Amino acid sequence: MPATLLEVFSLNGCWELSQTCSTDRVPAEVPGTVMSDLIRAGRVEDPYYRDNEARAQWVGAKDWTFSRAFTLTGALRKRQKILLRCEGLDTFATIRLNGQTVGRTDNMFRTWEFEVGGLLETDNTIEIAFDSVLPYMAEKTAERKLAAWNEYRGLYGRAYVRKQPCNFGWDWGPDLISYGIWRDISIVAYDLARLSDLLILQDHRPDGRVALSLRVATESVTTSALSARCELKRKGRSVGSCEFDLPSGHGEGGITVAAPELWWPAGMGEQPLYELTVSLLDANREEIDRTTRRIGLRTLRLERRPDQWGESFHFSANGVPFFAKGANWIPVEAFTSPGDKDRTRRLLEDAAEVHMNMIRVWGGGYYPHDHFFDACDELGLCVWQDFMYACSTYPVWDPAFVENGRLEAIDNVRRIRHHASLALWCGNNEIEQGMNGGQWPESMPWEDYKRFFDGTLGKVVSETDPQRDYWPSSAHTPGENRGNHNDPTRGDAHLWNVWFSHTPFEWYHTCEHRFNSEFGFQSFPELRTVESFTEPRDHNITSPVMEWHQKSPPGNSMIFHQMLDWFRLPVDFETTLRVSQIVQGLAIQYGVEHWRRSMPRGMGTLYWQLNDCWPVTSWASIDGYGRWKALHYMAKRFFSPVIISGVEDRAKGTVEIDLTSDLLHEDGGHVRWQVFTPEGGTLDSGELNVSISPRRNTRLTTLDLSGFLREHGPDRVILFLDLATGAGHTSRSVVLFVRPKKIEWVNPELRASIVRDGDTFAVTIEAQAPALWTWLELTGTDCRFSDNFLHLRPDNPTTVTARPAAPICLADFRSQLRVRSLRDTYVQP
Repeated sequence: MPATLLEVFSLNGCWELSQTCSTDRVPAEVPGTVMSDLIRAGRVEDPYYRDNEARAQWVGAKDWTFSRAFTLTGALRKRQKILLRCEGLDTFATIRLNGQTVGRTDNMFRTWEFEVGGLLETDNTIEIAFDSVLPYMAEKTAERKLAAWNEYRGLYGRAYVRKQPCNFGWDWGPDLISYGIWRDISIVAYDLARLSDLLILQDHRPDGRVALSLRVATESVTTSALSARCELKRKGRSVGSCEFDLPSGHGEGGITVAAPELWWPAGMGEQPLYELTVSLLDANREEIDRTTRRIGLRTLRLERRPDQWGESFHFSANGVPFFAKGANWIPVEAFTSPGDKDRTRRLLEDAAEVHMNMIRVWGGGYYPHDHFFDACDELGLCVWQDFMYACSTYPVWDPAFVENGRLEAIDNVRRIRHHASLALWCGNNEIEQGMNGGQWPESMPWEDYKRFFDGTLGKVVSETDPQRDYWPSSAHTPGENRGNHNDPTRGDAHLWNVWFSHTPFEWYHTCEHRFNSEFGFQSFPELRTVESFTEPRDHNITSPVMEWHQKSPPGNSMIFHQMLDWFRLPVDFETTLRVSQIVQGLAIQYGVEHWRRSMPRGMGTLYWQLNDCWPVTSWASIDGYGRWKALHYMAKRFFSPVIISGVEDRAKGTVEIDLTSDLLHEDGGHVRWQVFTPEGGTLDSGELNVSISPRRNTRLTTLDLSGFLREHGPDRVILFLDLATGAGHTSRSVVLFVRPKKIEWVNPELRASIVRDGDTFAVTIEAQAPALWTWLELTGTDCRFSDNFLHLRPDNPTTVTARPAAPICLADFRSQLRVRSLRDTYVQP
């Protein structure tokens, strides 16, 4: 190994934490946070339990210091350039090395570096003191209050601080302000130079080849000659290389891939990844630094063109348009945690399992860790990435704030831009929606807003990631009609009428928007999750503890309004939780199926939200402990590559039957429909062989059921639709002509037979009468099912696979299995 090779000395690991100016210390883990360290040390009771959050508020109001000792070799201390590299300090930090102040920070999203060569000894101490952000927020608010539409506890001023916005609370998250060294910290030492930037551009040529342009920049200590050696590998095999000089520390070279394996979003193809290694060489052609990037060869663009409905808004991969199916992503933990890597991976795998192909990283959290993007690359999940500005006006009239934000953007764009999954940079979340009509001119005039979000951030993207598209806000309407943030002819929309205005689910069928990047409906979490933060005496929806874990003030009334509009009052606390989840899934299904039927006019739907950051009543389809709610199981069906759906016209007594396909090729299929009474009697049936056109919706036929409705009544007609394709896709849909609560459901006499296969169990369920939203669960342990909340028809056995979270024998599985349907939610056992 050459003596001049760059060295990295990690300072991650064991530190000590104390209140500033206190000698009382507790062990700390870096990367980590004050809150996680205090919980681990027993100084803060679990803030997720009952209302303990209220007793943890003191943490955010105090100043905190992290400290440790470390020893360095003499060789490292003799290097020409020695830097302290801090990849994430949250937020107002003062760094002292061996008693000397080396720097201060004011942005948790930036990477900070400080020269420390003259301060290092063999044995060293480092302290990083974090000031509470609350006094600064109060001071700035007194000078000029910023309008915001998501403040909690009356705590204003978060927009003055470049810190995770939802750390101050949100309408699904707790107020648990914390600080800390939340990303890696290290000492970097070198003699001649180091790599400082690598931009990879792709040219996809008509002959199928892909030419890579590699732009390399360095930071040099001397004027010594430098060069770069680049090699591209696929599965360990070299597919191309190049070398080029770096005059003045900059240079460009290229590699052409003659037979590229293209990367595709999930559902469109495979996700092959190439490994690009760039070595920095000195004048003797010896390596002095190295960096590696995993890349995918593809084009991934936002397409906006005039069309018959206004202006298109859709994504295309390798020139092929696709319908974006997915959800919004919030932070995995209420406060940043070093242990979120495994949880992040599981959540993204759960998204891919239900046929999602896009995740929107919402602008009120933080820029995800590298492992998030690595997983998205591997799973084919395209990423819509917001910059971290949300639901507030910001002091963008202040040159210092603007410059801080510009440098933050550069840091994160450079870190993330090489990822195959990255589809779009977006300036902010809902600021234009909140400022609709320019109603906050004193807080943030439109001219200042546009100068920053259109200009500053847009310029960073165009200069730093020139092959990526930029969108200034979500929701945003481009052009002269910018004040109308949900224009159905162009742009993206946030549609919250159903949730906030009690609008019936059927309203979604009237929406003609081009891309729906937010809409949602709440539900309560799983019973096991509720039990994790409650005592039995709390098991009432309106108990203080249950309401504490509902951060949207009107939330429970919103849930019950729609629940009682659609379903009968549940018999107990547990079934209330369950029915709320069914209502949530039904609401999202109404919207998604409609927008999929509307393509190519509508070309995307991302529901709010995928995940939770703690145990709470929320819009998530996966609760705070990773348990799938009914919505997530239902998403697996309504996001399926091919679906059948029916739209009823209650006045005419007809049902329009549609097939919607995201497949890239034509397929054949068989459609069957059956009309039942609640008792299971068959009124009508039919079948049809169909041709399934790729990437479009096809109206198959319209069934006229008016005669059955007149004869039997709308509460006694239940239509089942089934599709089976030649490629093995299946889909089922049920159409009703009245709300489910108006139907007298009979006991379906559900029966289950079980066969064990290693660690999994095949459960075959039979019903003697229609059994809607039939769900399976184990009473003793968590269990993941291949499908759940099923619509069962008579004499049609359905088999699902069950994978318990812990090993279990067949006898115990059989005794713990419960199979229930909608009727069981309101009929006393």
